[in-house]
Amino acid sequence: MKLTSLQNPQVKEAVKLQNRRRRDETSLFLIEGYRELRRAVDGGITIQKLFICPQLFLGENEDILIGEIESLGGAVFDCTLSVFEKLSYRDRPDGLIAIGVQMRQVLGALQLSDNPLLVIAEGIEKPGNLGSIMRSADGVGADAVIVCDRCTDIYNPNVVRASVGTLFTLPVVEAKGSEVFSWLQDHKIQVVATSPAAKIEYTEADMRNGVAIVVGTEQLGLSEMWLSASDTQVSIPMKGVADSLNVATATTLLLYEVLRQRKQGYPLGTDLLR
Repeated sequence: MKLTSLQNPQVKEAVKLQNRRRRDETSLFLIEGYRELRRAVDGGITIQKLFICPQLFLGENEDILIGEIESLGGAVFDCTLSVFEKLSYRDRPDGLIAIGVQMRQVLGALQLSDNPLLVIAEGIEKPGNLGSIMRSADGVGADAVIVCDRCTDIYNPNVVRASVGTLFTLPVVEAKGSEVFSWLQDHKIQVVATSPAAKIEYTEADMRNGVAIVVGTEQLGLSEMWLSASDTQVSIPMKGVADSLNVATATTLLLYEVLRQRKQGYPLGTDLLR
């Protein structure tokens, strides 16, 4: 079907999904971009509708992806440039935007590896940060990202974008902090909380065994519950005037330190290196 009018009901309904309330009401969300859409399909997300603008395509694989979505029952709408620009929330759209069905995962259904690595993200406010945390967690092969006491909808278009689609291939769970802490205790997973006031630097904490890295917002940090409940509190050394890093950057540092320790066999601060 060719869409040429900004007043078309299909266009109006898609634009409404940029609003969190409408996403919550319908359990639908937007996915824009080839990489994100490719990973959504690979991750089993149901695509209800796909809006395309071929003159904006950047590569040669779009037709294959469009064919896959059609074969899975998704309706495809060919849009004029003006219509697609109305639908898009990017500065440089690449001609693909879809409506998908939200997939909700529950804590009790998580399948953990023998040596779990988890990220607990408490009260993250900025969608870009939350998406970047997911991308880093995917990069180190984390078992899951658990979003506690959410401020940001995980299906916010900017979370999808910043995660470059890893939201669809990495287990992401939303739950209350108290529920998550009890679950971690049941699974005997060490809780490592980040705090600028911690006396132990993150390279000195032993994170070789099952561990959950818990991070909060730059403005407020972690809640007292997580700080009190943690097995270890760690800090990242700051040599300039700022007292903390961007939360996504800090999370990435800690995750790759876990990866380094598990590969080399010890934390940097142990006597083994002295």
